[in-house]
This record gives sequence, C-alpha cells and structure tokens, in this order.
Amino acid sequence: MAARPRRVKRVKLALFLSSMAACVVVAIVGFLMMALSFTVIGLAGQAPGLAVGAGDFRGGALLATQLAAMNFILFFITVPAAALALGLSIGRFPYRGITAPASYVRWGAVWGAVLVGGTTFGFGWFGGAASALGALMCGGCIGAIAGAFCGFLFHAIVQPARQLTQMDVSVF
Repeated sequence: MAARPRRVKRVKLALFLSSMAACVVVAIVGFLMMALSFTVIGLAGQAPGLAVGAGDFRGGALLATQLAAMNFILFFITVPAAALALGLSIGRFPYRGITAPASYVRWGAVWGAVLVGGTTFGFGWFGGAASALGALMCGGCIGAIAGAFCGFLFHAIVQPARQLTQMDVSVF
C-alpha cells in the first residue's frame, strides 16, 4: 500500500496572500516603470504625453505599463486568475516534496510573465504587430518581477522544508 502524502499546512493561505500580492505588486511595478519611461522620454526631449495610440514598439510598451498600473481596478478578475495559476503550479510543489526556494521563485516568475504578458499582448494587438511585441515584452517583464516576488512569498509562508522534515508526534 502506497504511503499517503503528508498534509502540508498553510498552502491555501499562501495562495490567497500571494495572489493578492500579485495584484498589488503588478500595479506598483507598472506604475514605477511608467513613471521611469515618462522621465526617460522627457529627458530625451521627445514629445511629451502618452504614446499609447501609436502602433510602434514604444506605444505597446507604454500601453503595457499603463495596463499594469491599473491592474488593481480589475482585482476581481486578476486575483482569482493568479490564485488559479499559482495553485496549479507552485501550489502543488509542497505535496511533491519540492523544497528549494529557487523552484518557487522561477515558476512564479514564469507564470507571472505568461499572465501579464499575455494580457497586455492581447490589448497591444489592436495597435499592430510592433505594438503587440512591445506590450508582450514589457508586460512579461512586469509579470516576471511580480511573479518572482509572489513565488518567494508563497515559499516563505508555507515553509515546505520545515514542514516536510518535521516529525509528527500526534497520537490521534
């Protein structure tokens, strides 16, 4: 008879907090990148204002930063999507015995880049192929940063190495 895997605690709590943090961190990183890009555009002496309507790479990148900065408005969509993606990827790691933090951070970054980059790519496609590529690249970077943080947060909350090596002395 195969041994039943141990029960790992705090996984659902970590999924909930990580998905909430994903929404907030994407908005913060998007806002900071948008402010940085406007500063660089201003220092370069180019035309001030938004270049979102432009069908070039820069227009797509600025679109991605603006969509990411306003991520918290659609929290009722982004939080469950992040929880589902994290739950089906890094949420299963503790049950499989994976305890290395690098795995959690790496897969958090991958899924963050896929979710944010894919969403911004879809909206960037309305501006053309160059705009979609700029939105994909910039959105993927924002999502990877936020996802890496969420993977680290998930690992810090669950602490799989401690839970899996801890001896169970309960009688009942």
